[in-house]
Amino acid sequence: MTTTVEGPDFIALQVTDVTAAAAFFEEHLGLHRAPVSPPHAVVFATTPIPFAVREPLPGTDLTGDSTPGLGVALWLRTDDATKLHAQLVAAGVEVAGPVQDSPFGPTFTFTGPEGYRLTVHGG
Repeated sequence: MTTTVEGPDFIALQVTDVTAAAAFFEEHLGLHRAPVSPPHAVVFATTPIPFAVREPLPGTDLTGDSTPGLGVALWLRTDDATKLHAQLVAAGVEVAGPVQDSPFGPTFTFTGPEGYRLTVHGG
């Protein structure tokens, strides 16, 4: 009998400045820290999948990577993509374009900490 995987269970972005990345997600997206995080990371109380920012894993060098996470699509759910888009634009966050309709509801992409491209959907 083959063992299977149910799906993603934890997502973390590796960053060189955990404090600044955590502040970005708290200030701009309203995420709240989980009650406990390991010393090298900040874990947020997100559902259904926990999300974190963490120091790079051993052997990972992010200093020369101008497009971290290239090839990985990370989508975040919100109750109002249009309102969040306006908030991010007003805060000076780099947003890739206007909110667009998709099969997953309204979506847009923005540049998060250290150049990660993140997509928001919902609402």
